[in-house]
Amino acid sequence: MNDFLQHLRERKLGQWALAYAAGAWVLLQGLDLIGHQFDWPAGLLRGMTVAAGVGFFIALLLAWYHGERGAQKISATELSILTVLLAIGGLLLWRLAPTTQEAPPAAMAAKPAAASAIIPAKSIAVLPLLNESGDPQQDYFSDGLSEELISALAQVHDLKVIGRSSSFRFRGKQQDDTATIGAKLGVATLLEGTVRKQSDHVRIVASLIKAVDGSQLWSQTYDRELKDVFAVQSEIATSVAGALKTTLLGKAIESADKPPSGNLDAYNALLQGRFYAERRNRADYFKAVDYYQQAITLDPDYAMAYARLAIAQQWFNDWVANGEERKATSPLARANANKAIALNPQSAVGLGALGINQAWSDFDYPAAEATLKKAVALDPANAETLYQLADVTSCLGRLDESVAMMRKVLVMEPLNASFHFYTGQYLLALGRLDEAEAELRRAIDLQPTAEGFRLYLTLAYIKHGQLDQALVTAKAEPNAGYQRFALAMTWFARGDNAQGQAQLADMIRLDADFDPAYIADVYAFRGDADQAFAWLERGLQTRDPAVSALYQDQILIPALRNDPRLTALTRKLGLPDPSTVANPWATAPKREARP
Repeated sequence: MNDFLQHLRERKLGQWALAYAAGAWVLLQGLDLIGHQFDWPAGLLRGMTVAAGVGFFIALLLAWYHGERGAQKISATELSILTVLLAIGGLLLWRLAPTTQEAPPAAMAAKPAAASAIIPAKSIAVLPLLNESGDPQQDYFSDGLSEELISALAQVHDLKVIGRSSSFRFRGKQQDDTATIGAKLGVATLLEGTVRKQSDHVRIVASLIKAVDGSQLWSQTYDRELKDVFAVQSEIATSVAGALKTTLLGKAIESADKPPSGNLDAYNALLQGRFYAERRNRADYFKAVDYYQQAITLDPDYAMAYARLAIAQQWFNDWVANGEERKATSPLARANANKAIALNPQSAVGLGALGINQAWSDFDYPAAEATLKKAVALDPANAETLYQLADVTSCLGRLDESVAMMRKVLVMEPLNASFHFYTGQYLLALGRLDEAEAELRRAIDLQPTAEGFRLYLTLAYIKHGQLDQALVTAKAEPNAGYQRFALAMTWFARGDNAQGQAQLADMIRLDADFDPAYIADVYAFRGDADQAFAWLERGLQTRDPAVSALYQDQILIPALRNDPRLTALTRKLGLPDPSTVANPWATAPKREARP
């Protein structure tokens, strides 16, 4: 025994053990942090644990072997490898060590980091009701009914209701794993079901499910004439509220989309308009407009149809239209929003439509803020309206307030890619780069084909000085115009003026009518203030919404803040003076010298 102990001392295994323990602890903390940040699945961590076990024994063998080598030195490479193996082995021992804490339920073990907060018992997500009519053309009806139930349940005072964009990510077989859905959405219950619409009859099956284990809390089947669909919506929402023991704001839950005349054809047209408007592209926009106009023709007092039409028209102005189209569409959107409010002064959707028109077409941000505050007060559970207020608040230079609002929005819509994107955009303007990059990457993960997300991630990488990543990200941007802007910025940042100039020339040739503010950004980044202001003035004349988003812009303010022409421009836009608005970017980012 003495000989054996002497052998261990000669090989200095005690020192190895101490190094092992220290390295294991450090690696453990790092892996836990990274795993929670990037939502690693439990299977991956278990696989790493198994590999760590093998590494532990290899580490011991290496320790023994180097003891035999006596005075010979261990190479740096061997030492590095050994340190990693020892640390991973430490992770294994720590993971397998007994604990007095109760193990979490299996269903919650793999929950995402976003759901780590306590989930309120009175919380619900309405999953898209499944269309069982056998006709895919009827999807608009089942989707519309699902949206109506979301709106109806939002009237319940103490109930957390997840918005459409997040709930609708789960369709068909994706609804089977209720525990994962509940964890991702941060809700305790799910409302699911089916819809069969045939001729003038509708059959709806609705079930309230406990998310953690899939057990049924309540279920009901409704066989009704189609004209009774509004009453069915109210019955379902009221039954759910009763099952969850929640408090109703009013005497009854009513359908928000019901036409005053009760005309079912008008209601159908509205649902089809929303179905196509949600697709967010130019071709489907015109289909949506046609359906909304049909709804208005069938019921001229249909306030919701006017409001939805105005919102679609403003979306077209902000994202698709050129200068001439904006001039034609802006007054139409304004008129339709005002008509919606005249017909229903308490319509949060109508006020939201007017607010975004005041902001992005009229550039009247004080008026827009006042209108949107009224809309949010009328419907605090409407994530879209709260986002609209956050956007206007950011344009007024109060970016910290905007981020705080968006955090609330993301509670209601945790899987909405666009809302993560806008949050990242505001954080980027605040100079909170790590948080901005995390939100922008989250947006891309949720919607990999979305246009514009990679553009702003490129700008974040440029700000961070990560120019190789900026170039890769810029090349991956799917929108050709946004890609030209991202590449121009990246090439100039890298010091490659020839390639940057080529991209800028393409922007001037192809994008002048759509994105003059982005051309101004490139000139400002290059230090050419005269050209920057010339393009900003052009954007002002064509009502490019990006011109008025100066305080969301992490390029223009740093480059032009000391130029009196910037103060003059903000006065034209009715925005605060730049000297009164906090901005973290005292100077433009440094450009990398071309090798």
